[in-house]
Amino acid sequence: MKWDDVFIGDLNFDFAIEIIVRTLIMFSMVLIVLRLSGKKGVRQLSLFEVAIIIGLGSAAGDPMFNKETSILQAVVVFVTIILLYRVITFFAGKSEFFESIVEGDPIYVIENGEFLLKESGDHTFAKDEFFSEMRQQSIAHVGQVKTAILETTGNISFYYYHDEEVGYGLPVQPKLYAKKLTVIDEPDVYACSYCARPSQLERGKNRCSRCKRHEWVLAINDKRLN
Repeated sequence: MKWDDVFIGDLNFDFAIEIIVRTLIMFSMVLIVLRLSGKKGVRQLSLFEVAIIIGLGSAAGDPMFNKETSILQAVVVFVTIILLYRVITFFAGKSEFFESIVEGDPIYVIENGEFLLKESGDHTFAKDEFFSEMRQQSIAHVGQVKTAILETTGNISFYYYHDEEVGYGLPVQPKLYAKKLTVIDEPDVYACSYCARPSQLERGKNRCSRCKRHEWVLAINDKRLN
């Protein structure tokens, strides 16, 4: 193996300068296009808009270092992608059905202090990531949340119970959640680790009345800290 071919290849000083110029131009074009889109951050992007950015990145990549690809070719791709974006957003603004197809729909994740389950019995989210989002909102357990909605942008909207309405719930702190039990040693209120339904359990092996699982975490009923 020739390491010069791996790391340097046929690169010379003149082409290195050209790569720098091309990169600055294409990177600036991507920033300008994203700025014109009106978005403030990645968390505000829908899947459709993420696909647009991937397309822009792909179009911008080749002209940065490929001699055979001119910047004008990339500009043509940019203009095509932006026109497509404008057309699709126009029709999405005119039709809720079309918008639903392109952007997707918000997903209810929690209702009445319990996780919603799909018909297949699978969750529609990564639980670890969702717990992280809850902790960042100072949520100690699922029982504090009346409704949680996963928006099409990836943001999560939480609606809380009033303090006097908070019941027992599945804790989201890692240390508490990690103490899972399949056999109950002491009678108490436990929450199903899968669907978060709280139940008063006796000693022995208990099955969740809702999802039929038998893995439990000791429930807590702390009020939410604002």
